[in-house]
Amino acid sequence: MDRNSAIGLTLIAALLLIYFTWFAPKPEDLPQGSPTEEIESLTPNNDASSLPVDAIVAQPALIDSLNALNEGKEELKTVETNDLKITFSTKGGVIQQLELKNYKTYHGNPLVLVQRDFNTMKLNTQFRGRAIDLYSFFYSVSETKNADTTQLRFTVTLSENISWTQTYSIPETGYKIGYGVNVDGGTTEFAEQLTLEWNNVLLPLEKDINDSRNNTTITYYQNGSFDELSQRSTDTEREVLSGNLNWVSIKQKFFLASIISENGFPGGEVETNVNVSDPSVVKRAQVKISIPMKDITEGKANYAFYFGPNDYKELGKVTESFAKNVYLGWPPVYWINKFVVFPVFHFLTNTVGNFGLIIIILVIVLRIILLPLSYTSYLSMAKMRLLKPELDEIKEKIGDDMTKMQQEQMKLYQQAGVNPLSGCIPLVLQMPFLFAMFYLFPNSIELRQQSFLWAEDLSTYDSILNLPFTIPFYGDHVSLFTILMTVSTLVYTWQNNQLSSVQGPMKSMSYMMPVIFLFVLNSFPSGLSFYYFVTNLVTFAQQAIIKRFVNEDKIKAVMENHRKMMASGNVKKSRFMSKLEDAMKASEESRKQAEEARKKRKKN
Repeated sequence: MDRNSAIGLTLIAALLLIYFTWFAPKPEDLPQGSPTEEIESLTPNNDASSLPVDAIVAQPALIDSLNALNEGKEELKTVETNDLKITFSTKGGVIQQLELKNYKTYHGNPLVLVQRDFNTMKLNTQFRGRAIDLYSFFYSVSETKNADTTQLRFTVTLSENISWTQTYSIPETGYKIGYGVNVDGGTTEFAEQLTLEWNNVLLPLEKDINDSRNNTTITYYQNGSFDELSQRSTDTEREVLSGNLNWVSIKQKFFLASIISENGFPGGEVETNVNVSDPSVVKRAQVKISIPMKDITEGKANYAFYFGPNDYKELGKVTESFAKNVYLGWPPVYWINKFVVFPVFHFLTNTVGNFGLIIIILVIVLRIILLPLSYTSYLSMAKMRLLKPELDEIKEKIGDDMTKMQQEQMKLYQQAGVNPLSGCIPLVLQMPFLFAMFYLFPNSIELRQQSFLWAEDLSTYDSILNLPFTIPFYGDHVSLFTILMTVSTLVYTWQNNQLSSVQGPMKSMSYMMPVIFLFVLNSFPSGLSFYYFVTNLVTFAQQAIIKRFVNEDKIKAVMENHRKMMASGNVKKSRFMSKLEDAMKASEESRKQAEEARKKRKKN
């Protein structure tokens, strides 16, 4: 630093010292009676100039009164019904804890669906330009009784002539809680919109944490359509909702926590995330919902909470399309479940006490319903069994020429009057019933914590052996019902293959499917594996009974008579056989043309 710079900096410092010592305004000289700077420091995002003059003048008193509402002594109010035990807090006028009295966790503890430390709500808005959370204030509470419904009113006075009231209506039975909000006086002092923020840390309630995560998500009904966030995703799932939003549910496998609007919310945002390395938490769910202040002022702020089981019988009574929280599969599986399987299953649950026995009865009932299809399929198998010696001769004579083999087979079928697809069609028609069970048992809360034989809970896997390691795609346990199902399916497949003309890789592939299901179903509900196992046993018995009523000599005589009629030209080919024959001829012609083209290219 040169000499001139040093002298300049010294003079500037001396002038600043003289100014702040003798000429700066003292604190008492600052303008008084203008709280603008204090308002701005408290609400930096609000422009005080946009507030009414009386609001600006009253702001210090308002700040003091609102701050006072955050202080007080918390009181708890408990309401107990046949199904719920609910604890409300005067701090926020919210549900602090909610227990489902008729359910327990897998480990036998009380099933608490709402807990203070894991379930928080905020109702954010602006009051006279200041951002507030209406669930942060202390409320006064009053209780009244209307028939079998308990009503709790939580009231807080925001200013001299403005009060805010929350009303809960709790019926003696059921899991739906009415909720309404009302403001008395000064409705123009609020922002046009409120935002309800709901954060829920979902704790394990069931045996299998992975299964719980795969069945936990947020569902919603918007613009007349049901939708949900991805259940199995391990990433953060988020969706911004716009339009008429009727309800939002935080859905676990067997339980729901939901908010419902009679008139609909204008929109919101939902999000789920999971830390797969933390076994103490299933998932975290966040819900943000917009509530128009206009609905409150017009008396349309009528809402409801549903805290209860994800039970198909219960959900249909709650609100529109709420039962879709229980997934019944895609059409036509959905229709079969809704109109056939679920009614029969629920009838049995109301009349039979043992769920293992219920599953056995359900199998028998459905096999009786499907008996005509099973009988038709067995007749086709019987015809194929009678033709098998001739099919084997054709294969031995022709060898590996698959095209020629197929032509000769079709010729034999045509002469004998056998449709090779007549056995497949009944099996295909039975598939929707088979798939219906794939959705029934994993989603039926009725099976939850119901034991049978060695299975302690039919809604989850049965484990007879816990492995010290994890087998990829299989798991760390051995499910006995899954093994029994696999063995019985392999036996059933072997029996069918003895009657079938299928050879080569296709025959080997038929044994692969049961083995694949051994891995897939090992961690599925034991009730599902038990159902498939019993189905195989009943099928064996059903085929043995049908066999007694099927005279194979008569079938053989009918086929021989058909051959004679075909030889005499008195039998017209069926449309199906004609089309199949034409298709095979076209295929053979294409093969010959391709072969000739290949030979020409080879010569050139």
